[in-house]
Amino acid sequence: MITRQRLAAGVCALLAALTAGLAFPAGAVADETDDRDAPKVELVLDVSGSMRTRDMDGESRMAAAKQAFNEVLDATPKEVRLGIRTLGANYPGDDRKEGCKDTELLYPVGPLDRTEAKAAVATLAPTGWTPIGPALLKAADDLEGGDGLRRIVLITDGEDTCQPLDPCEVAREIAAKGIGLTIDTLGLVPDAKTRDQLICIAEATGGTYTSVRHKEELSNRVGQLVDRAADPVVTPVAVKGATECAKAPTLKSGLYTDRQGFGQQRWYRVDVDPGQELRASVSVAADRAVAPGYGLLVRAVTESGREIVRGEAAGNGRTDVISTGLRYPKPESDEEEAPAETVCLQVVHSFSPAAGVKTTPGLPLELTVDVVDGPGTSRDVASFGLGRGWWLLGALVLTGFLAGLLWGWLSRWRIAVWRTN
Repeated sequence: MITRQRLAAGVCALLAALTAGLAFPAGAVADETDDRDAPKVELVLDVSGSMRTRDMDGESRMAAAKQAFNEVLDATPKEVRLGIRTLGANYPGDDRKEGCKDTELLYPVGPLDRTEAKAAVATLAPTGWTPIGPALLKAADDLEGGDGLRRIVLITDGEDTCQPLDPCEVAREIAAKGIGLTIDTLGLVPDAKTRDQLICIAEATGGTYTSVRHKEELSNRVGQLVDRAADPVVTPVAVKGATECAKAPTLKSGLYTDRQGFGQQRWYRVDVDPGQELRASVSVAADRAVAPGYGLLVRAVTESGREIVRGEAAGNGRTDVISTGLRYPKPESDEEEAPAETVCLQVVHSFSPAAGVKTTPGLPLELTVDVVDGPGTSRDVASFGLGRGWWLLGALVLTGFLAGLLWGWLSRWRIAVWRTN
């Protein structure tokens, strides 16, 4: 759209055109989501006795959770239907059977009344057991109905105390129903057993795990997860990459998740027809402590082993995720029924575990594959990353050249007049 503007209209016209161009897509996206069911999120909070522990920036874990909830409630998008469920909030006794029933819907999933929700949270006091499994089952029931996005955010400081109802198996059971429900887990100052259990719960449903040790981290992470529910998302498909291209799974356009161990590589295959373009991006998340210095490489390789193109990223320091990507346009063929080319995608990362950190399971990997129609004409092909921006760049260069000539001529004229006088 910018290239259609007359260059003589100047920079203001270009900015106005750009503003107008950005306004229409935003409206189109809003219209497309009007018919979708509202996204539903349920916050499941551990209110067991251990939440009294004062190790969150000098405050108790319960106080940090209440503060985080108040901040999140203030910032929750209006289109999100939010609910709050507790576990271990009511039964203070020693009867395990009774303690493992202690889960309550504190605020029902629906349009948010911020004042009412905050008042309900304010009444909570650390009390009893940690029935994570039963709470997850009830939370899944709370979110039933509709085809919108559904997400559980579990915040706890300890592992489940109600075995043999394994919360990891509960999460797998929820995932097996195929209802598209994601469970994200947050561990408050977690020990190794709690961390492993929460990672397992999140993995089972394609969710995320976060270790939290500070109040600000808790508020930020819960807020991110609630905000994410308001965005249209695609549920990733679990896939297992191979150690070599010949044994790799063949992927279509879509979003995929995998696990990649330290020092391992993953291979995937994608078929690309003549005239199509392969676009692939990959992200690897550091869900545990890792050593400084890391990198990520994704390569597109032919079946014979010849590299076509690569994308890479590197850094040195603390990180949560690292991403890179590549593009490969396959030229048109003169043959009417030319066969597709099998492109092998190799993913390698150089994260290394910190001392004493478990190396299994591998780090979570997310791969996006998009096979689209290739550029039809030369004007659609990016040139050194500028694409149609060459028009604007050329205009700026020409304008600068003419301005330089004019300034030089004026300067010489002024000097000549000065000498004459």
